Amino acid sequence: MSYVIKLNSKIEMNKIYIVIILFFSLSDCVRKGLPEVRIVTSFGDIIVEVDTARAPITANNFLNLVEKGIYKEATFYRVVRSDNQPDNNIKIEVIQGGLFDDEKIEKYPPITHETTEQTGIQHLDGVISMARYTPGTASTDFFICIGDQPELDYSGKRNPDGQGFAAFGRVVKGMDVVREIQLLPDSNQYLKQQVIIRKAEIVRQP
Repeated sequence: MSYVIKLNSKIEMNKIYIVIILFFSLSDCVRKGLPEVRIVTSFGDIIVEVDTARAPITANNFLNLVEKGIYKEATFYRVVRSDNQPDNNIKIEVIQGGLFDDEKIEKYPPITHETTEQTGIQHLDGVISMARYTPGTASTDFFICIGDQPELDYSGKRNPDGQGFAAFGRVVKGMDVVREIQLLPDSNQYLKQQVIIRKAEIVRQP
């Protein structure tokens, strides 16, 4: 009888292993189906996987803007490090890019705010997310996390409204470029010399 119990346990364990393998295989298939965008800068390329599956509103807005070519000659203009935010009790580390000029940004309609609670995309190292003022004001400008930034998630304390920011993808190549940009000289978080985004292009379609 004990032999049968052990045998059945082994069969059950094999079933569990098969389920786990299938789960990760399916996850890989989903990821392989996500679009990628190359952001070409004067410091090198940053390749971003855009999560249209979990953050469809934010991700598709970004892809539409890329296709329209609005990021050609945009810039990375803001860097946030632990040493340049003395007045913030909640520290974060990011670089921010986009059109920079409010008049240019306002030409593009804002999008519905997709929280991290809705999407499940947390602000981990390399995650790309939308810059905003109040919820529902994001349109063109974005930031990339350096290190894990949980205070930017839903219920995080960086923003007083507690809604966090709308993450929509992750850097799959070029985090060395992101980190290099973050260390450039700044004045009150704004780069003394902005980093030119020469172009952004979709390099893999779903």
